[in-house]
Amino acid sequence: MEDKRDNRKLAEEVSNASQISVPQLRHERQGLLGAIRRYVSENKLTAPLSIRELKKHSDIIIETAGCDDVYRDYAAVLLNNEAWRPVVAAIGYDKRLLLLPKCLRNFSKCPAQFDEIGLLCEQCGGCIIGELKGQAEELGYAVLVAEGSPVVMSLIETGQVQAIVGVSCLSTLEKTFPYMEAAAVAGIAIPLITDGCADTTVDVDWVWEAIYEISDGGASVLDIDSLRRKVDEIFAGDPLKELLGWDDSETSNLALEWLSGEGKRWRPLLAVSAWKAVAGDKSEVLPVDVCRMAAAVECFHKASLIHDDIEDGDEERYGKETLHTKAGVPIALNVGDFLLGEGYRLLTELGAADDRKAVMLGTAAKGHSTLCLGQGAELSWTAKPGGIDVETVIDIFRKKTSPAFAVALQLGAAFAGGDSKLGDILGSFSDALGIAYQIRDDIEDFYSPDEKCDIFAKRPSILLAFAYEQADANQRFVIDSIISGKETSEASVSKLMTVMKRLKVAVGAESLMESYKADAVGCLAKIDNTPLKSLLRRVVCKIFNDIEYMGCCNDNTEQDDLGS
Repeated sequence: MEDKRDNRKLAEEVSNASQISVPQLRHERQGLLGAIRRYVSENKLTAPLSIRELKKHSDIIIETAGCDDVYRDYAAVLLNNEAWRPVVAAIGYDKRLLLLPKCLRNFSKCPAQFDEIGLLCEQCGGCIIGELKGQAEELGYAVLVAEGSPVVMSLIETGQVQAIVGVSCLSTLEKTFPYMEAAAVAGIAIPLITDGCADTTVDVDWVWEAIYEISDGGASVLDIDSLRRKVDEIFAGDPLKELLGWDDSETSNLALEWLSGEGKRWRPLLAVSAWKAVAGDKSEVLPVDVCRMAAAVECFHKASLIHDDIEDGDEERYGKETLHTKAGVPIALNVGDFLLGEGYRLLTELGAADDRKAVMLGTAAKGHSTLCLGQGAELSWTAKPGGIDVETVIDIFRKKTSPAFAVALQLGAAFAGGDSKLGDILGSFSDALGIAYQIRDDIEDFYSPDEKCDIFAKRPSILLAFAYEQADANQRFVIDSIISGKETSEASVSKLMTVMKRLKVAVGAESLMESYKADAVGCLAKIDNTPLKSLLRRVVCKIFNDIEYMGCCNDNTEQDDLGS
C-alpha cells in the first residue's frame, strides 16, 4: 500500500517538477522503481523490450501501483532501464557512451563553442556538464554533449558503442526510443527534472549511479562486427580447405572457389551468433566444431544459389559469371549436389550427442525440402505465367526465403543446447522475417531498370499479385499481355508500369512488409535470452535500415540563438 500512496503523488509532482526538491523527487522515484524491479523480476522480462511490450507492461505497472495515467511515459523509461540495467553493467566502460543534453549548460554564460558533433565543453565549472564529462572520460566512456547527433547513430551502427547512458527530456526520449529499440542498444535513460531547452536540471546522483553501474557477470550483447570478421576468416581459401578436409579434385576445387568467394555470409553469421548467444560463450576464439557448423550452413546456401542460377537462367552473380555459365550446367549441378552432401556430412561429424545431431539434421533436411517446394511453385508459375494472388506469393516466399533464416538460427541454437520451444520461436520469427525481406526485395526490384525487374523476367512478384487483385478488366488485359509475352514493345512495358503505379501496388506491398516486420519483432517477446533477442532485433534493423537521423526539439534553433 505504501507504493500506491507514494506513486499517486509522484505523477502530479513530476508534472510540476520545477517546484519539487531533488531529494523529494528521488524518494518518489525509488518508490516506483521498487515496484518496477519486483515486476521485472517476477515476470522475467528480458531486454530489449519492444514498444508494444513496454506499453503493455507499463499499463499493468501503473494500474497496480495506483499511479496517474500521466505518469506512463516516465514509468516506461524506468521499466526499460531496469530491463537493460544488468546488461549495461556487464559492458565495459570503454564500450559505453555518455550522452548529455546541451541544455544542461548555463545558457547565458557558457563559453563553449559548437562543432558538427555537438558542444565543445571547456569544463569551466559553470555547470555540471564538465564534471560529468571529465569523470566519465577517465573511466573510459566516450562522451557527447548533443541531442540527435548523426554521430550517435553512426557509433551505434558500427558497434563502437554497446551501451548508452543518456540524459534528456521525456519528449526527446520518446522520440529517440524507436531508434534505440531498433538497434537493440543497451541503455539507461535519465529524464530531466526540469526542461524547456535551456538551463535545465537533472538528478545528478542518478546520473552518477548509472555511469558507475558495473558487474562482473550477467548477460551481454554480441559484438556483431567482431563475429562477422571471425566468420569471414572461416571462409579464407586454405584454412577452409583444411577445415573441410577436401582433396584436390576438380569438383572440390570448384566447390571451394564458390564457397570462399563473394557473399555477405549472413547465414553462417546468424548460425554462429545464435550458438554464441544460447551457449553464453564469451571466448574470443570460435571452436572448430562451430566453424564446421558455419561452413555447413554456407554449403547449403551456396548449393541453392548454384541450382537457382541454373533454374532462372541467370548469367551473373556477385558481378561475375555464374558457375553454370563458366563451367557448364552438368558440372555446376554436380558441384551444387556435392556442397549439399558436404553440408550434411559436416553436421554428422560435430561433437554433439546423437539426439542433438538428429535434431540438427532434421532441421536442415526440412529446410532443404521446404525451399525446394517454394522454388518448385515459382518455377511452375514461371512456366505458365498468369493470374496470381497475394496469398499464393506469400506462400512461395514462406517456403523459398524463410528457411534460409530458420535453418541458420535453429542449427546454431540447437548445437548450443536450445530446446524445441526456442526452435519453434526462431521458426516463426524466420517465417515473418523472410516474407518481409522478400517483399522488400520485390519493392526495390519494381523500381529497377525494366529488363532486370522480376515482373518482366516472369517471376512471381508481390506487386504483380496486388495488381491482379485490384485491376479492372482493361488493366488486367494489359498485365496479361505483358506477362504472357504477347506484347514486348517498350510502349507496352511503359503502359504496364503506368497501370501498376496507378493501382499503387507499392503502397500495398510496403504496408504488408511492415506488417510482417512487426510480426517478426513480436516473436522476440517470447525469447528470454538477452543476447539472442538483441541479435535478432538488430538483424531486423540492419536488413530494413531502420536507423535514421533523430533530432532534438531545438537542434535547428539553438545555434542560431548563439550566433554560431
